[in-house]
Amino acid sequence: MTTTSIDEKQSASAHHEDNDLADLVRDIDTGEINELAVVAEGEERTTWFVWILVLCSTISGLLFGYDTGVISGALVSIGSDLGPEQLSNGQKEFITSSTTLGALLGGLVAGVLSDWTGRRPVLGIADIIFIGGAIAQAVCHDVWSMIGGRFLIGVGVGLAACIAPLYIQELSPTRLRGRMVVLNVVMITLGQVIAYGIGAGFANVHGGWRWMVGLGAVPAGIQFVLLFFLPESPRILIRRGDIDKARGIMAKIYAFASAEQVDLKVKVLHAAVQKSIEISNTTTLVQRAQSMLFDPVNRRALIVGCGMQAFQQLCGFNTLMYYSATLFKEIGFDQPTAVGLIISGTNFIFTLIALKWIDRIGRRKIMIWSAPGMVFGLTLASISFHYLTRKTGGDLVDGTKYSTAWSAIVLVSMIIFVASYATGLGNVPWQQGELFGLEVRGLGTSLSTATNWAGNLLIGATYLSLMAKITPAGAFGFYAGLCLLGWLFVLACFPETAGLSLEEVKMVFKHGFGIRESQRLRKAKREIREKERDQARRDG
Repeated sequence: MTTTSIDEKQSASAHHEDNDLADLVRDIDTGEINELAVVAEGEERTTWFVWILVLCSTISGLLFGYDTGVISGALVSIGSDLGPEQLSNGQKEFITSSTTLGALLGGLVAGVLSDWTGRRPVLGIADIIFIGGAIAQAVCHDVWSMIGGRFLIGVGVGLAACIAPLYIQELSPTRLRGRMVVLNVVMITLGQVIAYGIGAGFANVHGGWRWMVGLGAVPAGIQFVLLFFLPESPRILIRRGDIDKARGIMAKIYAFASAEQVDLKVKVLHAAVQKSIEISNTTTLVQRAQSMLFDPVNRRALIVGCGMQAFQQLCGFNTLMYYSATLFKEIGFDQPTAVGLIISGTNFIFTLIALKWIDRIGRRKIMIWSAPGMVFGLTLASISFHYLTRKTGGDLVDGTKYSTAWSAIVLVSMIIFVASYATGLGNVPWQQGELFGLEVRGLGTSLSTATNWAGNLLIGATYLSLMAKITPAGAFGFYAGLCLLGWLFVLACFPETAGLSLEEVKMVFKHGFGIRESQRLRKAKREIREKERDQARRDG
């Protein structure tokens, strides 16, 4: 039940009946908080409807993680099955980077496509592509057909990586939005753990790598069926004029709120969507794309979204996902895929920590605290590789007997790095959809996701060559330097968005990057809740 008195409820209801869409749009434009518009009873509580919806959606994350993680084990067990006696470094880079190139292209079109078709159909298209790519890989017999299958998988990954978080954000209660998106990242890391586990299980089976890549079709098929039972985003429904259906979904999302509060939520959402429709109807896609650069609010949001996604990839994390088995084999571990499972397991466990704390601590604080751990882990890895490879001139030479002590320290440094990454950087950039207004949300998330995959492509395609050119010690030292720059970017530009509605986040970028403004808005909302609790206590 609401915490205000009956008279106050009636007064608030009458007030808001008189408040038309123009007034609400004015509130959004000026950055002033409309007190009753942003508070709903039970926002911190999650219904079974939301849990089932999010869990079905996060199968996309599972597919993302599985299909990016499975290649690590497959590369060390393909052997001569694709023609050459042994895959060269260049062929390995082509196979891994083809997935990233596909994801870059998929990510570029995903957001804009979802604005046109809705969020749910794009997830269905991604599932069909996942199934086709998994089968294509499982039956291929030469390097180029493998590259083609991996490229197809990449397109599916790009679509899913962009739309699944966006879909979840638009269907989650405001105060739990960050946690719900992190649940998608949990599924990404779980997918990687499953991929490493299956890789270890099939490591000594002839042609086992075909089972590794082919099994990715199973969860894609399951999600494709489940999508027929999931609702569309309320924001998309309102854009289409289907207010009643949107109100029904909002009532299920905010199941503990009063009917008046749900109606108010829908009215505020309608106001924001109405403004988005007006912008969409009076501008072309090209003009909206230009507004991403020339409108200060959109430009700042884009800088933050793309900057965080670039940081996530340029730190070098995905090189561990793609090449960890290869790396651990070179430094002397007998079961490299099983050791890689330790890395992916660490990623999974610490993502669960982020799941618990990201909405309580906040996105900005969790990044400020975790990024230095990444710098430390990579620096320790660089030092370890320096001493590990002194007898081989700084290079890793396959078959060399390296010091087990330094090899163990390399593993420890990787665990520190991955634990720090999973706590913050692995999750926070995927909150990107909340940075953009609805009229450019699809485009903004597409550009941010494309930045992620462009960085991924750059890192994945150069990692082995970088290791050869400047030695492993130099490569990991280089990644440590990039992490330090990323941390400075967070300190200077990344505002706190936890606890703010998607419509309120846009206010943050009105004047600058909004670090202080976001704190002001969050403080104002806390004061509103405290005022209501005090009023409830006085009313008995």
